[in-house]
Amino acid sequence: MRADRLVSLVLLLRRRGRMTAGALARELEVSTRTVLRDIEALSAAGVPVYAERGRHGGFALLPGFRTEPTGVSHEEAIALLAAGPGSGERAFGLGAALASALRKVVDALPEDHQATAGDAARRFLVEPETDLLARRAVTEDVPATAMGEVRRAVLSGRKLRIHYAAADRPARWRTVDPIGLVTVRDRTYLPATRAGADRTYRLSRVLAAEELPEPAERPDQVDLDRIWRERSAVFLSGGDHLTVLIRLDPVRREELLDTVLAVRAEEPAADGRLRLEVVFQDARHALWALWRLGTDAEALAPESLRASLRERAAAFGALYGTPSP
Repeated sequence: MRADRLVSLVLLLRRRGRMTAGALARELEVSTRTVLRDIEALSAAGVPVYAERGRHGGFALLPGFRTEPTGVSHEEAIALLAAGPGSGERAFGLGAALASALRKVVDALPEDHQATAGDAARRFLVEPETDLLARRAVTEDVPATAMGEVRRAVLSGRKLRIHYAAADRPARWRTVDPIGLVTVRDRTYLPATRAGADRTYRLSRVLAAEELPEPAERPDQVDLDRIWRERSAVFLSGGDHLTVLIRLDPVRREELLDTVLAVRAEEPAADGRLRLEVVFQDARHALWALWRLGTDAEALAPESLRASLRERAAAFGALYGTPSP
């Protein structure tokens, strides 16, 4: 909305001082022409914004101009700033809205807290792109237009038409009643119903979406946490999923958890390792995941998986047991 953009423009100038039209356009994700029109609108409304000509010119506010405070505490501001706009992208495509909110939060702080809050937030890093092993985080791209339509349908309580590509199947259109949005380990899901049956759709597989005018068939109140737990339990109990008992070196714990569907139990073992009961997609998935961990992980059960690992190890031993030709 234009009103939100005008407020964001004022807050950017208050926070950063002089800025060019191009820099403002990049921050607000609009064209330079739109920024110039907004500057004119602010001036007409009495906001003391002025232009400075020259090589280092730009737009600025008269000193001392500020907006009304919101009552946000210093610690609350640090928490929001540390989360950063990137978390908004993970949380249902709301990065631009979060960036705008953060500007308002900073502007609401007393002047003596603004610099310290910004410095403190820079000393926290939340969800970097790579971990200590230099592995890039796996993120899923959802088309911005599709995400917007899904989000609007969820909030408005209207039916949703999605062009969905299920695994190993051609994409097709289907109409659903959206219940909510859930993000788990950087993956976003849409719990919904279709013709009265429970359905859960992975947002990265939604190629396009359209909010429909008809109201969705769903209860007025929702306990999304309970719904997610129930659907997770149904998912884990179906198909060819394989439950495996593992003894694991603790340093490889996160690497293992990146591959499993679920962890059903975890406890320390007497030898300093961990004992975990985890769920894999199937036996092939479990074999791949455990083989890549080498001797840092041992499958204790089921015996069929131990046999598969033993056969693979024997094959490698035979291959490398003699000098290369």
